[in-house]
Amino acid sequence: MSATALKAWIKSRETPMARFAYGAAKGLKSMRVPVIRPLHRTLYGLYTGVRALWGEFGRVVWWTPLFISRLETAAPGLQLYSGMPQVMGPLRIAVGRDVRMSGISTFIGRSGAGEQPLLRIGDNVDIGWQCALSVGTRIEIGDNVRLAGRCMLAGFPGHPMNATDRAAGLPDTSDQIGDIVLERDVWLATGVTVLAGVRIGAGTVVAAGSVVTRDLPPGVLAAGVPARIIRPLS
Repeated sequence: MSATALKAWIKSRETPMARFAYGAAKGLKSMRVPVIRPLHRTLYGLYTGVRALWGEFGRVVWWTPLFISRLETAAPGLQLYSGMPQVMGPLRIAVGRDVRMSGISTFIGRSGAGEQPLLRIGDNVDIGWQCALSVGTRIEIGDNVRLAGRCMLAGFPGHPMNATDRAAGLPDTSDQIGDIVLERDVWLATGVTVLAGVRIGAGTVVAAGSVVTRDLPPGVLAAGVPARIIRPLS
């Protein structure tokens, strides 16, 4: 009897033996070692401490110097966490001072462009978990900008609109590509998408899950799909 057939037979519980095997398997799944609180609390503290030290060691001696070697700037005060961002395609990256970014992020440069795409990140910027920055020509992120988790800056789509061209594996077209500029003090909340050709003015906040398809002025709260101005912030 194959493993799949045996599993099906046990789950069927059609015979006393199958019912016994099902009960035994369920009992094994629910088994656990008794918790000795002082012992296991000490072990938990040891585990988290060693894990934190190992992560800090990797950040200092491995991830950070490797990533800075890929940049066009010295990026003083750069803080990486959870590893090193994935960089794909031809892309120039300039990073300012005191930037914090998740290693579970992706920076992509569009291939086939005349000039190598540029990602420029200002000072005191946060780039959160699972952000994806796709640079068609240029993405500019101003000082003090905050990108929460899962933000996407889509400077190019990667595929053409024409279905035949898309099926043939052809690249996107020049009219689908554009710069993205986030001026200083912008805050994109969780899951915001910004499309090509968009500029977001200084101090503007974009609510979670919004899709920004056109320029937003400075100092407003915007939300929705597509994002619209909700109210001024001052």
